[in-house]
Amino acid sequence: MPELIKRFAKNTAGRDFAVGDIHGCFTKLQQALDGIGFDPAVDRLFSVGDLVDRGPECQMALEWLAKPWFHPVRGNHDDYVCRYDSCELGNWLVNGGGWFLSLNSDEQAEYAVQFRELPIAIELETDAGLVGIVHADCPFPTWAQTVAELTAPESPKRLKLVKNSCMWSRTRIEMVDTSGIPDLLAIVVGHTPLRTPAILGNVVHIDTVGWRDEGYFTLMDLSTLPAVIEAAGVTVRG
Repeated sequence: MPELIKRFAKNTAGRDFAVGDIHGCFTKLQQALDGIGFDPAVDRLFSVGDLVDRGPECQMALEWLAKPWFHPVRGNHDDYVCRYDSCELGNWLVNGGGWFLSLNSDEQAEYAVQFRELPIAIELETDAGLVGIVHADCPFPTWAQTVAELTAPESPKRLKLVKNSCMWSRTRIEMVDTSGIPDLLAIVVGHTPLRTPAILGNVVHIDTVGWRDEGYFTLMDLSTLPAVIEAAGVTVRG
């Protein structure tokens, strides 16, 4: 049974970054990392998910998953891979899933095995406080409730609903909900395409469509989150 929440201790040797949706544009992502002097010996990259679909390099996903410094959560597009033998294929194809059909059956099974290991949420310690990462949204008022729902759900049906909310929901950004998540320093999400990062309370949206020609990858240095949140007018909790 894969861990639905992965926890990471503070990085005492280097820097931690979060990146928005990748969608099979790994060369462009590597160029962005080179641009900030990312050091794979000490730095870590946390991804909000959607590693595949839409872009030209989806088959590089397993290569990136093997990198010890790369840590993604599961996005809704990654979840298509997990459910490739039962998902609604027409919908997936419309949203960029054609690359998967070009794989042979053994390759498809290997992708599914590895993608099913991706957590729904990441919890990361920083000098300023605890940071959460999910793909789309934190579906509950507190991080503690989200953790409880993912680790001890009342039923498999309930767990499926919670996982889907974490991977698919746009409720918070559509409602312009600035209430935030009080028991976190910040939570970083993607899923919703934006021209620039958006901050709602302490929820930071960073899918700046790096997978499109006109977009770019937001690489957020997680040590800067206190300043980012304070600039948005929210009191930072240490």
